[in-house]
Amino acid sequence: RDGLKPVHRRVLFAMSELGNDWNKAYKKSARVVGDVIGKYHPHGDSAV
Repeated sequence: RDGLKPVHRRVLFAMSELGNDWNKAYKKSARVVGDVIGKYHPHGDSAV
């Protein structure tokens, strides 16, 4: 596989869904974390 834990894979997927790419402007991480916790991560927020 890719060596990522499931939560890290969810974060990268959420970032791509939000349009965060290497050539775009920066976005706050709180937006990404909130999106991951709300949509994809069924556990607490400590791992995110």
